[in-house]
Amino acid sequence: MPLFDFHCKQCNCNFELLVRGSTAYVCPECGSAEVEKLVSLPAAPGKTQDIIARARGQAAREGHFSNYAPSERPRRK
Repeated sequence: MPLFDFHCKQCNCNFELLVRGSTAYVCPECGSAEVEKLVSLPAAPGKTQDIIARARGQAAREGHFSNYAPSERPRRK
């Protein structure tokens, strides 16, 4: 299911929703169906690899290696 940004014309609220094809869009603040879909910013190319690298580094510092391939795991003595 894709994640979309919406703007409520009634209460001027911006929000995100996971949307299926036939879902009716309703504002979570006021319940109004008077919402418009916004154009979302795409993820910048190259940033995803940096995010994954930082997450893996944090996991390694905490001792979690389940998200690493066996060849990438540190060798223990």
